[in-house]
Amino acid sequence: MIVEMKKVSWRREQRLILDQINWQIQKGEHWCLVGLNGSGKTSILDLINGYLWPTSGEISVLDQRFGEIDLRELRKKIGWVSTSMQQRLHGYETIENVVLSGKHASVGVYEKVEESDLEKVRDLLKDWDCGHLQGRIYQTLSQGEKQKVLIGRALMASPELLILDEPCTGLDIFAREQVLQMIDQITKRADSPTIIYVTHHIEEILPCFTHTLLLKHGMVAQQGGSKEVLTQEKLSDFFETALTVEVKNERNWILLH
Repeated sequence: MIVEMKKVSWRREQRLILDQINWQIQKGEHWCLVGLNGSGKTSILDLINGYLWPTSGEISVLDQRFGEIDLRELRKKIGWVSTSMQQRLHGYETIENVVLSGKHASVGVYEKVEESDLEKVRDLLKDWDCGHLQGRIYQTLSQGEKQKVLIGRALMASPELLILDEPCTGLDIFAREQVLQMIDQITKRADSPTIIYVTHHIEEILPCFTHTLLLKHGMVAQQGGSKEVLTQEKLSDFFETALTVEVKNERNWILLH
């Protein structure tokens, strides 16, 4: 079991942010977590990483039950790409150092660097068509290039779980498709980590994402196989508006009436 949440609720002050979340992610599955702004997506991610503690319910990640483990060690097995992570990084670092820092989930490089580490960095940059960027300072990259480097950073420690929190935010359509293609390639690898991809854009849900959870007002509205969840009827109900779903290149595109 990669992630298991049983009747998980979380309150901030007196407000109920998440209400009775039940969610299981098995090895070999790749999930999309879909919800509008304010639905509770970020709170779920913070719970999975142990940055928040549930008000009630049980959480296990990578077969380790919260309350019985060292969360700092667990986080080393989780890769996370998010806007907040991008903001925390030192923009003056070379992209090699940014990727290297992913080995110890740190901001900056403080451990001894082995030649094998440098070789892995070069391989990751080459894999994602970023080899020509070697030596560049991170803050000088385009937004799309930064996202590729951040995904490479998240893969540096060979994580068992990879969380991609709205990685296409702020990208133009060409950069977005490049990042999505990169993610698709990751899922096809024999050593691919389980992926949780967070978005509120249905068209970003690639065929490789086997399952989808729709989160609404802190509650699970729908979950299951992506083909069963992403139907016109269920999405119209979820978004509370009449819409048409068109399938092109095995991806769903929403048209509002």
